[in-house]
Amino acid sequence: RIRPIRLIGLCASLITFLYSPVPRIQFDSSTAKSQFVESLRWLPYENINFYLGIDGISLFFVILTTFLIPICISVGWSGMRSYGKEYITAFLIREFLMIAVFRMLDLLLFYVFPESVPIPMFIIIGVWGSRQRKIKAAYQFFLYTLLGSLFMLLAILLILFQTGTTDLQISLTTEFSERRQIFLWIASFASFAVKVPMVPVHIWLPEAHVEAPTAGSVILAGIPLKFGTHGFLRFSIPMFPEATLCSTPFIYTLSAIAIIYTSLTTSRQIDLKKIIAYSSVAHMNLVTIGMFSPNIQGIGGSILPMLSHGLVPSALFLCVGVLYDRHKTRLVRYYGGLVSTMPNLSTIFFSFTLANMSSPGTSSFIGEFLILVGAFQRNSLVATLAALGMILGAAYSLWLYNRVVSGNLKPDFLHKFSDSNGREVSIFIPFLVGVVRMGVHPKVFPD
Repeated sequence: RIRPIRLIGLCASLITFLYSPVPRIQFDSSTAKSQFVESLRWLPYENINFYLGIDGISLFFVILTTFLIPICISVGWSGMRSYGKEYITAFLIREFLMIAVFRMLDLLLFYVFPESVPIPMFIIIGVWGSRQRKIKAAYQFFLYTLLGSLFMLLAILLILFQTGTTDLQISLTTEFSERRQIFLWIASFASFAVKVPMVPVHIWLPEAHVEAPTAGSVILAGIPLKFGTHGFLRFSIPMFPEATLCSTPFIYTLSAIAIIYTSLTTSRQIDLKKIIAYSSVAHMNLVTIGMFSPNIQGIGGSILPMLSHGLVPSALFLCVGVLYDRHKTRLVRYYGGLVSTMPNLSTIFFSFTLANMSSPGTSSFIGEFLILVGAFQRNSLVATLAALGMILGAAYSLWLYNRVVSGNLKPDFLHKFSDSNGREVSIFIPFLVGVVRMGVHPKVFPD
């Protein structure tokens, strides 16, 4: 009975993915206005509507979301022996909520949908997690995001009190006093910083990744971490320009510290998932530096690493999942010499290691280069620290690859290392195509 459920869920997610590029074909890139708008009356006593649309930024994140969900269902195909219906339902509900996050044009939806996404993820970690600490990690993940969101709710209520509506387009044209701008910016920052995540509110992410199943880590790395930077780009920066300008030194300092701190912390980790998780924090904080640079290079450059981050860490978590399925451990010390026993996976792992280092020709290179250009125009010291963080990132990425793939072979575990099968390799191919496509011809995405 589980197999039909899996097939239905996979087919539903594939149909959604195949339809998602259709708006791209019909999209008018000559205008910045939202397109494919849908508006329904929601609350009759206030000017609050169920208001959705797509612009040039959200379009690609919707496609990325619909791309990852079939992958997640496929990854859990063989391990879904219990609660199969619930597993599929959790991922499909999560897909609907994440698509709505990128399409929302109403401030109340700006609170409702991002704060609903952690609910199915809480279930995924708590039910299908891999270790005894999964319940603690699930609660930690849920409470961090919930507490941060309360500040966002307060900001939305204050905006509703002043404007009389939660329409995002109207709110963007409303002039707020400097004092109120600063207060609203701080409230929104408290919510978005948890989602990025920024130091010191990043603790929940490594724990959630370690305890989540492989599919949970793939979707957690691929989409929800973009909610914070998407919120900055869609809400905080355009709505509170004076407060954003005043807060730029603070964001620069916090992000630079986060990049160096998490890069150094990564080099001390012994769990494969934690290494990738801390690396994700460093990459996302580099994105915030670009996003708060008051120039087109920084802001435009920050979009590509956000999209790239939906592919590269997700693929690395898939590599770790393949290893864990065979050996039932993620500790680095138990691995070595995989190139001898798993040449296919070693080649795939090397490809995504290069992408994680932002090597030329991969998806993150152009975007992170533009971020550094934009940051140098604003603050050369912060840009230098960010560049140092990228060097540290390359160092720990190469160290990890050398330790796991090119190190000494562990003969005691040799019999457990069978190479990636055809199904597993086929899952990696779309990721490789996306990484190379964005690296070779990135111009289409900022447009």
